[in-house]
Amino acid sequence: MGGPLGGIRVLEFTQIIAGPFGCQHLADMGADVVKVEPPGGEPWRVFAQFVPLESKTFQSLNRGKRSLAIDLAHPDAQQVIHQLVEQMDVVVINYRPDVAQRLCIDYDTLRAIKPDLVYMDSTAFGRRGPWADKPGYDIVAQGVSGLTASGARFDDRGVPILPSIGVPTADITTGYAIAMGVCAALFYRSQTGKGQLVQTSLLANALASQGGPFMSLPPADAALRTPFLKYLDEARARGASYTEAAEQRRKLISGRQTGNIYYRNYLTKDGAVAVGCLSASLRQKMRDALGIDGDPRDDDPEYDPSNAKYIELGEALVARVEAMFLGRTTDQCVDHLEAAGVPVGAILFTEELDRHPQVIENDYVVALNHELTGPQTMVAPPLQMSESPIKPERASPPLGWHTDEVLRQAGVDDQTIERMRTAGALR
Repeated sequence: MGGPLGGIRVLEFTQIIAGPFGCQHLADMGADVVKVEPPGGEPWRVFAQFVPLESKTFQSLNRGKRSLAIDLAHPDAQQVIHQLVEQMDVVVINYRPDVAQRLCIDYDTLRAIKPDLVYMDSTAFGRRGPWADKPGYDIVAQGVSGLTASGARFDDRGVPILPSIGVPTADITTGYAIAMGVCAALFYRSQTGKGQLVQTSLLANALASQGGPFMSLPPADAALRTPFLKYLDEARARGASYTEAAEQRRKLISGRQTGNIYYRNYLTKDGAVAVGCLSASLRQKMRDALGIDGDPRDDDPEYDPSNAKYIELGEALVARVEAMFLGRTTDQCVDHLEAAGVPVGAILFTEELDRHPQVIENDYVVALNHELTGPQTMVAPPLQMSESPIKPERASPPLGWHTDEVLRQAGVDDQTIERMRTAGALR
């Protein structure tokens, strides 16, 4: 396969989202990725199947790979996998430490077979500490990392819900970290000849996406972080509810945004728009476009968002601007603000974007053909490269589609393959 990782061989022991997404990036870049699954398929393959052993979620995360369906607990499996590892450049795994060691696919075992191996180890919470052996999925990582609390969203019973429904933020960011870590380690190996262990986790990436709130910087924390932590200690001491604490955090944040008309979403007569003005010059352009004379946050050096006078002025300004947007259609709002140089866009739905001219003309859609389920379109790789083009060449693999091919390439004889298949260890 072509691409910047052409010739690189990857053995993937991952499932669900983060690991498969990361390895899909490697496959997109030209690596030969062999995905190892149990003979019955990994959990995401069998979740919401639309035909037997095929789900949309699985197909969206596993294009470009070859499928090896093998029972890793079978007596012959260890030798087979170790033969495969001899030919690999990279192993990616997201199993718990005890599972990897029990199956003899841990880093120490595999680097003894292949000393220059790049071994990418992805976990829920990291390999050390009280949560090291704790299993975890995106929803748990979002919860313990503060992502869920940052959304301050609740259902009608007050139960916290994820900030973005259907967007597994910790998984997706971890997938990017997996691909980045593998590429960095491969570059290091090309310079030194040395393989290495690379580690990442859902927790690490969920925290990385919240750098500002996580960061402690006392001179800058007086308005939000310090008072909130003080409140939180007191609230937990008296047994306050999660809802109360989340609402207090939201109030502290929204208090700093008094009169914010510049970086937010608006309802229009027939939809909604997003506006983003993060500099004084852009804020002035928006005011000019809307016919607003001034704003104390830019005009008054003594501006204090906690001052009652400014709170009242800010609330009145927000109400006035909201009414302006509601009085116009989405197209009218976008056209008017764009003409004034204001960053603005209609709020769209993901499902409609594969037919949008901006998406199409930038080649953000790729058309593939699945061996079992036929033609499909998918979001293209997020990178475009002029000298080593990234172009997906095949859809996700049917379960076990390449089992015999992969094993024979590793030198496994036909008798072993037949014996294992008869025993139900291969598909």
